[in-house]
Amino acid sequence: MAAFPLLVFDLDGTLVDSLPDLTAALNRVMATKGLPGFTPGAVKPMIGDGTKMLIARALAARGQSPNPGDHERFAADYAAHVAVETRPYPHVVETLAALEAIGWRFAICTNKSTAATEALLKVLDLRRWFAALGCGDSFAVHKPDPAHLLGTIAMAGGRIEQALMTGDHRNDIAVAEACQVRSIFAAWGYGSPTPQHATVVAQHFAELAQIAPRLLP
Repeated sequence: MAAFPLLVFDLDGTLVDSLPDLTAALNRVMATKGLPGFTPGAVKPMIGDGTKMLIARALAARGQSPNPGDHERFAADYAAHVAVETRPYPHVVETLAALEAIGWRFAICTNKSTAATEALLKVLDLRRWFAALGCGDSFAVHKPDPAHLLGTIAMAGGRIEQALMTGDHRNDIAVAEACQVRSIFAAWGYGSPTPQHATVVAQHFAELAQIAPRLLP
């Protein structure tokens, strides 16, 4: 099979702005424990290492540790409200369509669970764009472990030398570097404004239509 260029995306903070729904679900869990909730700005830096870590960080901020069942309650609540306010970033569909028209394929490499990822993409009508979903429970490891990105690329039928990684979190840039894959830092997302080791920084999603072909001619 002929090689094709593959653009791999992180999900939260890169393809979709899920901060409002993650914050709402987290605050509902906090309320059941009699704890004060968080503003979206406080939740933003907690995102990126999966929802178990999100719960752990939130509870640590309130001087507590997770109890058995806390993550399961959060996961069930979030899955039921996964796209109340979550939306794709501007120009996602147009940009994917432009790249697809010149032979690109796409995959997602996220620390979000498969169930939540599938549910979200279905509601937002985005699932058809992605050849593979490498989620937080798809493999024995997850970002920034290089096996997560390598496995996602393999699931999509791609090749390392023909792949790019795009994300807003240090894990996205770190996993790309570990795999010797060029990376695009999504400056519109939730991560640090000064990423280290990214190949290039994109300020807006639409820029990917020009940046990706330039990195993989």
